[in-house]
Amino acid sequence: EVQLVESGGDLVQVGGSLRLSCAAPGFSLGAYAIGWFRQAPGKEREGVSCIVNNDGATYYADSVKSRFTISTDNAKNTVYLQMNSVRPEDTAVYYCAALRGTVCPEWHNHDYWGQGTQVIVSS
Repeated sequence: EVQLVESGGDLVQVGGSLRLSCAAPGFSLGAYAIGWFRQAPGKEREGVSCIVNNDGATYYADSVKSRFTISTDNAKNTVYLQMNSVRPEDTAVYYCAALRGTVCPEWHNHDYWGQGTQVIVSS
């Protein structure tokens, strides 16, 4: 059974924008912290951003800070990652994960995980 569903991945040119979505069809994300992760070819999976829905606090990796924005639409029960000014190094499969509570999820500490969506940045 699918727990989290990522969507929005696409081919985008350098400097362009893209919005990724993370939906939870079977439960409410209101009591969770949701993080975005990515894995690029030849690199380890890394944390990109996190939002704690309890209070709306957000966190970003240095590599995406000021370019990406994470947000939650409570009505749609969906978390978004707005990607602006994308670079070739942003090319990766992007995953979202949810952890109940107020602590951001980690690769080895999460309750739910999605199957990923591919982002390719071309020049």
